[in-house]
Order: sequence, then C-alpha cells, then structure tokens
Amino acid sequence: MSFTTKDSGKRKQFVSGMQRDTNEGKPRFELITPLQLPYEESMLYRWASLMARGAAKYDDRNWEKAEGEEELNRFKESAFRHFMQAMCGETDEDHLAAVMFNLQGWAYVEWKLKNEK
Repeated sequence: MSFTTKDSGKRKQFVSGMQRDTNEGKPRFELITPLQLPYEESMLYRWASLMARGAAKYDDRNWEKAEGEEELNRFKESAFRHFMQAMCGETDEDHLAAVMFNLQGWAYVEWKLKNEK
C-alpha cells in the first residue's frame, strides 16, 4: 500500500515549535460527547453497549450483512419505532441507542445500494 499525507497548505504553530496542519474544514468528533457527561451515560458508550449485546445475540458485525431494500426498510421502521418509544418515555430498552444503531444501519445500506457495481 502507498499512502499520502493530505496537506491543506495551512499551518498551526504551537508554543513548543511543533507545527500541524490546521483542523479547519475537518470533522470535529471530539465535540460529539458533552464534556461533563459521565462516560457510562454518553451516547457513544450506550450505543457501543447495545452493539455488544447485539453481537452476543446475533454475532459480531451481523448487521453489516444487510444489503437490500428489505433490510433498509427494517432499519427505517426500527429507528422510527424506537424514536417513538423514547419520546413516549419507555425505559424497557435503551431506545435512544437503538435509534442510533438503526440510523447507522440505514445509512450503511443506502451507501451499499448506491455503490453497487
């Protein structure tokens, strides 16, 4: 494999003398989780926990087998159902984490369908 290092041409110089390309125009993943939110309460932790439970039930990366309209529609249906359950205050499952999972599955299957060869 041959890799290149992308370069915007802009630099940030630190007091230490270190230089880095700027983060301008790049995704800011560090802004996703609120700073004061405890680790176990963060949505990424809750989502990852849901993924671990799903892997134990169905196998690792089972959801990545989805590839067609039927699976796409199931992700959409489940996302909306879990959203409504969360909106109505149901606490029998982590419905917000389930929404995140189903939105990811939805986006993934849409990507697969768009990129079919």
